[in-house]
Amino acid sequence: MTTPISLSVNSLFSVAGKVAVVTGGSRGIGEMIAAGLLTNGAKVYISSRKAEQCDATAARLAETYGGECISIPADLSGIDGIDALVAGVSAQEDHVDILVNNAGVSWGAPLAEFPEKGWDKVFDTNVKGVFFLTQRMLPLLEAGASGDDPSRVVNIGSIDGIRTPIFDTHSYGPSKAAVHALTKEMAAKLARRNIIVNAIAPGPFPTWMLSTGVGGGGDVDNTDWSAVATRNPRGRVGSAEDIAGLTIFLCSRAGAYTVGEVITCDGGTVVS
Repeated sequence: MTTPISLSVNSLFSVAGKVAVVTGGSRGIGEMIAAGLLTNGAKVYISSRKAEQCDATAARLAETYGGECISIPADLSGIDGIDALVAGVSAQEDHVDILVNNAGVSWGAPLAEFPEKGWDKVFDTNVKGVFFLTQRMLPLLEAGASGDDPSRVVNIGSIDGIRTPIFDTHSYGPSKAAVHALTKEMAAKLARRNIIVNAIAPGPFPTWMLSTGVGGGGDVDNTDWSAVATRNPRGRVGSAEDIAGLTIFLCSRAGAYTVGEVITCDGGTVVS
């Protein structure tokens, strides 16, 4: 039997020609996702709070993977930064096909000493930022969307929003659980507007954030990831292929009937 063109891998998983915005794209999981989208033909805007780092990452990604990677630095914990990012994208694009809400922060302190600012900063970035950036992006997301080719929103949650975290990051897990709930609420509201919303809940990946928690002090390259890997059912930490592959699935034709899901990408940590 001849395989229809629509069932070919190139057709099912293509993101070529798409316009994508990846927040928190200057390092870690956001950088991995941006690299995967660029490699497969998308035009990618990345954003992060630190302008110099964001600019440098965009230049490096474009040189390494080809295509266009544009830096628009912004602090997404407040409305002013959110509006600045939307204005920056709107000045160059008349639509957005893919929004990856990856920007996130954490705060560690013992329960009895945990400060209010450690709660507010985390929830402002991880939850309020996701909601209001998606809200402000709706005109761009709808502009190029159709029933046959809907726009996509992928929220990056965490397995710490599903199971009890092992670190004293008391606001982080609840914030990611809120992202998971927000994903389902938004998915229900936006599916009929040709915008599909899903979430990914990553487990251990070699990132700056996790490095600070496992003793690497934020030095990703010199963190002992093999020690982290021994506690994972798959015997390793996540890779760019893992998180980029799942994101591409959700943003391509292959994922067009998957709506409102929170998909773990954790090597089996939660189920174990």
